[in-house]
Amino acid sequence: MKTKKRVTDPFGNKLKELDKTIELKISSELDDNETALAQLFANCSDLVVRKLHMFGSIPGMVVYLDVLVDDQLWDDGFLEPLMQPEAASSSSSSHIYEILNFKLASIVQPRIATNMNEVVQSIVRGEVVLFTQSSMEAFSFGLKDKLHRQLEEPATEAVIRGPRYGFIEKLDINLALIRHRLRTPRLKTEKLCAGRLSQTDMMIVYIENLAEQSVVEEVKKRISSIDMDSVLESGYIEELISDHPYSPFPLMQATQRADLVSGSLIEGKIAVLIDGSPNVLVLPITFWFGFQTAEDYYTNFIYITMLRWLRYLFAFLAMALPAIFIAITTFHQEMIPTSLALSLAAAREVVPFPAIAEGLIMEITFEALREAGIRLPRPVGQTISIVGALVIGQAAVQAGIISAPQIIVVSVTGIASFLIPNPGMSQAISIIRFPLMLLAASFGLYGVGIGLICVLIHLVTLKSFGVPYMTPIAPFNPTGLTDTLIRAPWRVMRRRQKQTQRRME
Repeated sequence: MKTKKRVTDPFGNKLKELDKTIELKISSELDDNETALAQLFANCSDLVVRKLHMFGSIPGMVVYLDVLVDDQLWDDGFLEPLMQPEAASSSSSSHIYEILNFKLASIVQPRIATNMNEVVQSIVRGEVVLFTQSSMEAFSFGLKDKLHRQLEEPATEAVIRGPRYGFIEKLDINLALIRHRLRTPRLKTEKLCAGRLSQTDMMIVYIENLAEQSVVEEVKKRISSIDMDSVLESGYIEELISDHPYSPFPLMQATQRADLVSGSLIEGKIAVLIDGSPNVLVLPITFWFGFQTAEDYYTNFIYITMLRWLRYLFAFLAMALPAIFIAITTFHQEMIPTSLALSLAAAREVVPFPAIAEGLIMEITFEALREAGIRLPRPVGQTISIVGALVIGQAAVQAGIISAPQIIVVSVTGIASFLIPNPGMSQAISIIRFPLMLLAASFGLYGVGIGLICVLIHLVTLKSFGVPYMTPIAPFNPTGLTDTLIRAPWRVMRRRQKQTQRRME
């Protein structure tokens, strides 16, 4: 996979030059190290440099960024043990390391940095760096501030039945939510980093012997090849490591639900956690995964099977209903009953636009109202939606700009798009809707058919990390149908669980 280089060359060269300046050795003199850091962190008012005597006799210097360090951990876990009198027999690095390892709390275990680059990276990550006199090494301690918001239910993935906790922006807390559900040492985590400036931590999570090791290695390879100045959200990673970045269909599932991620890991999938993002990526996925929710496995299987077919039906309506309406009213009036045809003609008699213009106006207006409802504050957004749906729609019909049947079609399309659980899948269907409308206006139902066939061909050619996107339909796999077109009862799906257990043995 080719990764698009987002960093411009002049900017990238500047960063490389900066990296060279900090590839310096640590001086044995504290004053020299202080001078070097003062130059690198010039105009950084939150940088704290403090000289002290460790254990009553050993000269040292601590450096950290005040806004990133936990104050209580600094005072009680680090500074207090460090200032206790201790009869140190030697000021060598190894001896000091042993003392620190013994004295400090277990949560602030030291790591050794051998050059200034590692020191700078530790400081910007919120760690405290300790220099000692006459030593060419430094010690870094993780005293990161634990500031984060409370766990709450994801606003975009609400459920009636099921756990309420969702992921937040802290990587370690998101991992803890998964480990609370999967209490096994076979749950493996591998930490990576991306972004020249952001230095964003991310983690690949999978269950050993369930996830394909080749897929794990491929994910690591693609993430390691990312060359960008910053990675601020999981959407960056989703686009950069996707097999088909120009396809509108989602090839990874972005979710904020820990139970959905845990269930996916048991099925052999891989999760990518990104620090600073509440959205966790699950891969590989299939087309049908976009129509499933975690709640499907907590509710009666008959009802969920009915609900899944309803989602498939309304997904088709969300994609093709406006196009079919345009094709029939423009080219194929003979296909509808005469009374209905007369009613539609009467409703459109005062409208000055053709059906395609009418449809595009309403669909674009609907997308704009939906976007406005999301971006505005919640109370204002709801008001905008009501005003858009009731006032503008009614006024447009009375003014003779839009016909009432077109309002009904757009309303049904909007409701249908909200039935799709995966926002990425809903967006893909919204994108496809417009070319289908243009084909319908040009060639009638023949154009709609050609458009749908093209979409189908595109879907069967897609792969998500080597997995055919339309499996188990294409290629056909009858055992996979128990959790695709239907949600089979757990007694039937127990066979799959036994296969999972055999794979783990």
